[in-house]
Amino acid sequence: MNSIVDIFTVPPTFISYYLKSNWLGLRFLRALRLLELPQILQILRAIRTSNAVKFSKLLSIVLSTWFTAAGFIHLVENSGDPWLKGRNSQNISYFESIYLVMATTSTVGFGDVVAKTSLGRTFIMFFTLGSLVLFANYVPEMVELFANKRKYTSAYEVVKGKKFIVVCGNITVDSVTAFLRNFLRHKAGEINIEIVFLGEVPPSLELETIFKCNMAYTTFVSGSALKWDDLRRVAVESAEACLIIANPLCSDLQAEDTSNIMRVLSIKNYCPNTRIIIQILQSHNKVFLPKIPSWSWSTGDNIICFAELKLGFIAQGCLVPGMCTFLTSLFVEQNKKVFPKQPWQKYFFNGLKNKILTQRLSDDFAGMSFPDVSRLCFVKLGLMLIAIEHKSTFHGYCSLLLNPPVQVKLRKNTLGFFIAESAKEVIRAFFYCASCHNDIFTPELIGKCSCKTKVHRHFPGTTVMVKKNTVREFSDSTVHDCMIWGQQKMISNVTLTTRTFLYEAEQDSDHLDSSGMFHWCRATALDSVILKRMDKSKHEFRDHVVACVFGDATSTLIGLRNFVMPLRASSYTRMELKDIVFIGSLDYLKREWIFLRNFPRIFILPGSALFPQDLHAANIEECSMCAVLSSSSKASSNPALVDTENIMATLNIGSLRISCSDQSPEESRRDSAYRFSGTSKYRRIPMLTELKNPSNIHYIEQLSGLDETFSGTSLHLSTSFSTGTVFSGSFLDSLLATAFYNYHVLELLQMLVTGGISSQMEQHFDRSVCGMTNHGTSLTSERMRCKLGILSLNETILSDIKPRQTFGQLFCGSIDNFGILCLGLYRMIDEEENKPEQNRFVITRPSNTFKLLPSDLVFCAIPFSTSCYKLDTTSPSPYETINIVRTSEKPTNTNHFSTINPVSQTTQPLTTSVHYLEPKTISISDSKQTVLTQSRKLPSQTYLGETETTRENGKEKMKESTEENAPASSKPN
Repeated sequence: MNSIVDIFTVPPTFISYYLKSNWLGLRFLRALRLLELPQILQILRAIRTSNAVKFSKLLSIVLSTWFTAAGFIHLVENSGDPWLKGRNSQNISYFESIYLVMATTSTVGFGDVVAKTSLGRTFIMFFTLGSLVLFANYVPEMVELFANKRKYTSAYEVVKGKKFIVVCGNITVDSVTAFLRNFLRHKAGEINIEIVFLGEVPPSLELETIFKCNMAYTTFVSGSALKWDDLRRVAVESAEACLIIANPLCSDLQAEDTSNIMRVLSIKNYCPNTRIIIQILQSHNKVFLPKIPSWSWSTGDNIICFAELKLGFIAQGCLVPGMCTFLTSLFVEQNKKVFPKQPWQKYFFNGLKNKILTQRLSDDFAGMSFPDVSRLCFVKLGLMLIAIEHKSTFHGYCSLLLNPPVQVKLRKNTLGFFIAESAKEVIRAFFYCASCHNDIFTPELIGKCSCKTKVHRHFPGTTVMVKKNTVREFSDSTVHDCMIWGQQKMISNVTLTTRTFLYEAEQDSDHLDSSGMFHWCRATALDSVILKRMDKSKHEFRDHVVACVFGDATSTLIGLRNFVMPLRASSYTRMELKDIVFIGSLDYLKREWIFLRNFPRIFILPGSALFPQDLHAANIEECSMCAVLSSSSKASSNPALVDTENIMATLNIGSLRISCSDQSPEESRRDSAYRFSGTSKYRRIPMLTELKNPSNIHYIEQLSGLDETFSGTSLHLSTSFSTGTVFSGSFLDSLLATAFYNYHVLELLQMLVTGGISSQMEQHFDRSVCGMTNHGTSLTSERMRCKLGILSLNETILSDIKPRQTFGQLFCGSIDNFGILCLGLYRMIDEEENKPEQNRFVITRPSNTFKLLPSDLVFCAIPFSTSCYKLDTTSPSPYETINIVRTSEKPTNTNHFSTINPVSQTTQPLTTSVHYLEPKTISISDSKQTVLTQSRKLPSQTYLGETETTRENGKEKMKESTEENAPASSKPN
């Protein structure tokens, strides 16, 4: 361009000097040198930002075009047409030429200055077409850059007394929409917190629209969390918290996690006291965050690990059918209005209204046991209390306890976890007063009482304990002594049980990892767990879990350890563990094996879930659940194609049919209780499919076999979700807002889905949790925790609860007599016998008066090693433990428990100070298995747990009976 300009401008200068005549010529082309302006400004360091460079380039193009066009008009109008020898020329200045060009560019054309020559008019015709492009594109873009420079680069003004949070990371239309929807719904109409989005790129027009629709409480600032200047502009040091959003659909999960961890490090270096809530995609990247010196769990710093929670949900769905949907529904907010066509849909949608809420409990509950408080809240307050926050005596930190035993006494200011619809309901637990609300039986009438303070309500030195409908008063010293006695009793029981348990563990290798949270074994060689397709007869699995994995040697690891850990939780006994068979590429599973080699009973079958032969080789016909896991392959350009392999595998597995006539009596009984009616001739394989894109639900919705589906609705309104056959981690985005408002809820969720471990507890555990050490332990106190399960009303100990026509009666009877906490129902959609298959749907937290059906299954929180199934005399298995419940016997004052001497097999009565919970060690046949059976009795009714063991020779039988009514004063010998 410079050469062209020189050719047409330099020679005329010499010619005009030689001819002694001045001619304008083409000297107007020198205006094209303005195109060099951006480069010159960059060399002079006058401009440095990308927006400034872009603005200078656009401006130089517009100015050079105007000045060049104006020079040509100035030349031809003053010279005239050559063929007319200048007779039609007009005297026009260069400024008037610029005016004419600008009027033409803007397509206005005032007409006061016009071109008279034919060359000028012809040029104007072509220049008008070009100016349309110039004016329509360049000028608006320049205005936008200039406006955005002031709009998005200015500092956020902190207003004293006004709270705000900073959100950074993956700021896109989808992530912002999901975040705002979940953040604003927590306190609808009461939002007093402004949200400052810190984005590294200017927002698109669609994203700007979202910000304008929510301009009352959103602000966007262009910048990066990796730069201190940008952190200073958004005033991170004054923010309530800084939230970092991850992109779960990115092509490189490791790079996404690394960049977000660096953002945390930058923010913590700038202001160590800033509260951080971060989303992490891969679980092995979590370990870097607590290593940051200023990271503090106590101040609210938290981690939301997508892989850990997602695979934990799926694992719970494999352990308990429908549990995945049950837990998910507690965190899904459904705002769309639906009109159910069938009664079962109405029950399911009503359950979606419930969620997990927290509330500080009234001090009147102090000194009471959890079962008593939970029963009182359910009957009198209309609330379902499922867990509490309790300070651990052994570790010194606050831990969450799901359905704790009677030894754990509530203290003042205890935090309770409820399943309820709104915060207005759970506030009753805080306002409850034993004296003022004793005669009130309508939950809605329980509110702030007339008592001025809790201190004036009680007599000095006394604590009121409410149990059922009676009120008792104990002195503070008595309560304190009972709490200390309960702790000593639990320790002594654990010690005694440990001595008996160790004998059995030496033979059965029932070891746990050093944390006591998971079953452990010595590192297993990969070759010993690889199954061959042709040797199916050698590995006839029954009631096992089949996991279909997609990936190759180059795929990013999804972290199968997070899937295995809940399945190997120590809250399950060794006999309750299910074999796990992974079907997938051997090259991929080899890379995952280093994290799985210390978990027992895991097998690998090289192959693919897309081939029926590989599925049959894993004996999928007899599995208890088949999970189809999403791979970490690169994201597709089309969102509908990210779940291609999962959908095809689901169609492949769903097409398989299993005849019920080929099953053993035990399997038929089990399947009849859990999956289909006894008159069914065939059934589908129980399956749980993961979808990355929830909108792909319509591809597999037809597998539900029902006609009452909602076409075109979201995943959480689909039949597949209500029956517990599909899962999507899209709802995990809502946990970011949940963690900000109430991080206790996130801790409870993590404890439920990961087998009992929480983020704050991880720092106290050994590396053996990850399978990186070569040692374990036989028994620890961490094992004595509740587990999630599902029980039948007719084939378990729940059948002895009388009456049990309603869910309220079942709830009270189960927690009074067995310490089992009922949470929800798993009900058949259609009770007709001519249906070839029977699907069940989830009912979350039914009402107290909800009518039960004989075929209902109950979601429960079951205490450790509670035997819930009765012995089937027709079963050939010698390893089944029974717990027969008799209601006809009367309570006695004898307090003892029996243990079997593992050497002499004789029964020895031991006098103990057991009040409500009584661990018993039972030797089962020749397998030397040990089970701890819980039985509770109340003064009003006695429930006797009787364990019957049959030896192989059929000659010797042994019965144990335990009776308790009041605590004894002596300690176990």
